[in-house]
Amino acid sequence: MSRETILVVDDIETNRIILENILQDKYEILQAGSGIDAIAMMLSGEATPSIVLLDIMMPDMDGYQVLELMKSTPELANIPILFITAADSETNESKGLSLGAVDYISKPFNPEVVKIRVENHLKLRKYSESLEEMVKEKTAELVRTKEKILETMANIIEYRDLESGHHVKRTSDLTKALIDHLYVRNYDRRVINDVDHDTIIKAVPLHDVGKISIPDSILLKPGPLTREEFEIIKTHAAIGSEIVKTMLDEDDTQYLKYCYDICRYHHERWDSGGYPDGLAAEDIPLSARILAIVDVYDALVSSRTYKPAYSHDKAMDIIANGAGTQFDPILVKALLEMHEKFREIHEHSS
Repeated sequence: MSRETILVVDDIETNRIILENILQDKYEILQAGSGIDAIAMMLSGEATPSIVLLDIMMPDMDGYQVLELMKSTPELANIPILFITAADSETNESKGLSLGAVDYISKPFNPEVVKIRVENHLKLRKYSESLEEMVKEKTAELVRTKEKILETMANIIEYRDLESGHHVKRTSDLTKALIDHLYVRNYDRRVINDVDHDTIIKAVPLHDVGKISIPDSILLKPGPLTREEFEIIKTHAAIGSEIVKTMLDEDDTQYLKYCYDICRYHHERWDSGGYPDGLAAEDIPLSARILAIVDVYDALVSSRTYKPAYSHDKAMDIIANGAGTQFDPILVKALLEMHEKFREIHEHSS
C-alpha cells in the first residue's frame, strides 16, 4: 500500500530535516527550499502531496503568498496546508486561517504534536472527500430518478395520443439524422457550437410532455380544433417546461436543461410568430429550432383524424417554403441536403 506524501516547504534546511525525521516512518517526505520551488514541484507533477507543511517567513514568496496562489489554482486548492511558525512570533494566525490554512505547527517542534496534527488533518481530508463522493452519487441518483419520471410521462402521452403512434421514436431518429448531417458537413459553427447532440437526442421524447394536462376531448378530437380548443392545446409548451422546471436545480444535468428548452420553445417561429414566448431567430435555443422542423415533418407525413398523410415531397416543399419565417433557414438548407434520410426513416417506421 502506497504511503501518503507530505511536502515540507521551508527556506531553513534544518527545519525541513527535523520534520522529515519526525514523519518519515509513516509518510513519504518531499522538501522544497522556497515557495517558488514548491509551486513548481506541484504544478509539474513532481510532487503530489496529500498535505503541505508551509513556513510563513520566507524570502521572495512568503507562506501567505504561496497559500493564496494554491487556493486560486484548481489542481492545488484542496490540498490542506499547515503553517510552520515560531512559538514566540507575532504571526497573525487569523490571517492564515482566513486565507485557507487548516492549522499551525509551532517551532521548536514537538514530535508528537506534529504527528497528531498531520494525521488528524489527513483523516479530515479523507472524510471530506468521502462525503463529496457520497453527495455526487446521491445527486446522480436523484437526477436519474427525475429523468425516469419525465420519460414515464412521455410514454403516458404517447399512449394517450393514439394518433401519434411511433411519433416519439421517429422524432428522436429524425433529430439524430439532422444533427449528424450538421456535424458531418461541418456546418456554420454558430449552429452546432457548444451543444451536446447526444443529449439533445435523448431529450427529444419529452417535447410534448405538457400534453398530459390537455383533456382527452381536445387531444383525441376526431376533427379540426376550434380556435378556443387550439388555444388550450398551445398551453402544452409552457406547461411542459414548467413540469421540467420543477425538477431543475443548479446541479442538474444538461439533459434536463435541454428538456426544458425543447418543451417550451419547439413551437416558436424564426419570425417571432410562435408560442408561448414569441422568441425570434437565434433567441430560440438550437435544440428547439431543430425539433420544430422535425416535429412538423413528422406531423405532415403522418395521418391524423383531421387530415391525411402528406407525401414526403410535399412535406419538404412546405418546410422549404417556411425557411426564414417559421424555420431556421440554415437548418432547412441542411435538411434539404439530406432529406432522403428523413424519407427512409419515415418509411421504415410506418
